[in-house]
Amino acid sequence: MALVVAVMAVTLLLALGTALVLTTSVETAIAGNVQVGEQARYAAVAIVTRTLADLRTADWDAVLSGAGGGTFTDGAAGNRTLADGRVIDLRQIANLIACGHAGACADSEMNAVTATRPWGPNNPRWRLFAHGTLGALVGEPDGAPSFYVAALVADDGGENDGDPFRDGMVIGPSPNPGRGVMLVRGEAYGPRGAHRVVEATVARERTDEADPASPWRVHLRRWRDD
Repeated sequence: MALVVAVMAVTLLLALGTALVLTTSVETAIAGNVQVGEQARYAAVAIVTRTLADLRTADWDAVLSGAGGGTFTDGAAGNRTLADGRVIDLRQIANLIACGHAGACADSEMNAVTATRPWGPNNPRWRLFAHGTLGALVGEPDGAPSFYVAALVADDGGENDGDPFRDGMVIGPSPNPGRGVMLVRGEAYGPRGAHRVVEATVARERTDEADPASPWRVHLRRWRDD
């Protein structure tokens, strides 16, 4: 009987110990994922902030048409291998946002009225604007090599000119509510499969409204954090 009781006690202690180890491992993994997720969010905010700085002096029509890009890139768009072994194709990001698949979006898909894209021909056409590692972005190439960031830009869907490749042409006597407004989307990829997105609506105005040649001032209108 003493042997049976001892075996049962050892078995119980072993089960309790195993459960404790598993619980600790799971909680450590959860805490690590939360931490990486928050770091990815801050990385996405960083690339949006950099993009806003570039937009202060950029030709917005050139940016929206694809003729102009940002000052922060790590080469031509294509495949990038992340620190955790994942591979992303920078050329596919805009398609995934617009029509939900990696291949090129048909015009009918781009103009389709949906819950998230209700503007028809004025639906945003996202374009890659800036991309690279977070370390290069913050000036520490070896400091944050595990995060990769990308920024995309698009015309504001609230425009009424039917041309998502130009910034707010005015058609006839009606004002264009989207003139001088642009969407900026920051995406960050990190270890453990982390992927965070932030999206901003920004507007620009002259620093001196009486002087059409005065510098532009870009300010934040709305912010969305996924």
